[in-house]
Amino acid sequence: MGMLHDGHLSLVRLAAQQTPSVLVSIYANPSQLTSDDGKQSYPSTLTADLALLEDLNEELRSSQYGAIKAVFAPTDEEMYPCSSPEDIPRGVGSFVNILPLSSVLEGADRPSHFAGVATVCLKLFNAVRPDKVYFGEKDCQQTVIVKRLVRDFLLDIEVVVGETVREVDGLALSSRNGFLGTRRRAVATVLFRALDAARNAYEAGILERNELLSLCKQVAEQEHVEQGHLLKPHRADFEVIYFELVEQESMISIGTVKSENGAVICGAVRLLPLEVLANGEEGGRQSGGDTIRLIDSILLEPRKTL
Repeated sequence: MGMLHDGHLSLVRLAAQQTPSVLVSIYANPSQLTSDDGKQSYPSTLTADLALLEDLNEELRSSQYGAIKAVFAPTDEEMYPCSSPEDIPRGVGSFVNILPLSSVLEGADRPSHFAGVATVCLKLFNAVRPDKVYFGEKDCQQTVIVKRLVRDFLLDIEVVVGETVREVDGLALSSRNGFLGTRRRAVATVLFRALDAARNAYEAGILERNELLSLCKQVAEQEHVEQGHLLKPHRADFEVIYFELVEQESMISIGTVKSENGAVICGAVRLLPLEVLANGEEGGRQSGGDTIRLIDSILLEPRKTL
């Protein structure tokens, strides 16, 4: 999607460790974007992105690993040759649907999102013909969608999932983080803190869905209370879209984690527009006047049972 950060670069490094030739695709796909994150929210940063990749390539060339051989940065006209710019965001044209997987969790809140993801991935795979493709663990449902796409369409491609890269305070790296501004950035850690509370409980032996999700909700509610005590120039409100406990390979909700299998605890929040922008405050995109959606997931690792 562009706006490259260290999370993206970690996937490039992983690819270079496993393959001699790496191709990086950069494309802000309009068919997977919604009103929360329309294409205007992804300004072209191609020049800066290419500079980052060139610096990384210098690093890779000095190692025993592979290197970036090409960057594929297509236009909308190249990716959707039979669709008008107005048609693409509306899903008019040829699209791939992975159902019912694409209709739950992220798909329930953004109904057309995964049709756009699956379609653009199939187009990219056909254009590039890769042996391996690399996706980040943070977008866990997306990785499952892509794996299902590869299997259902008989594609000879290995899907590799790289670990989530996080800030020191736990916030998962995302291009959207740069839109938050100072105040909402501080509150955005609520998502990681909620999921991490469930992970800690799982590691302490709690396996029941209701107990794990209750801990997530408690963290979010406590943050709501604390924000509610602040005056408008200092408050950053948010809403929880979902917390869910799912099976790792199917994204099906589960009632109890089987220790030998593990699970995924995932969630999404929406950072709401700032009510008042303080003097001199860095408010982020649209001076804090828009909505920023964040997602995250944490793998609950399988545990050996005696």
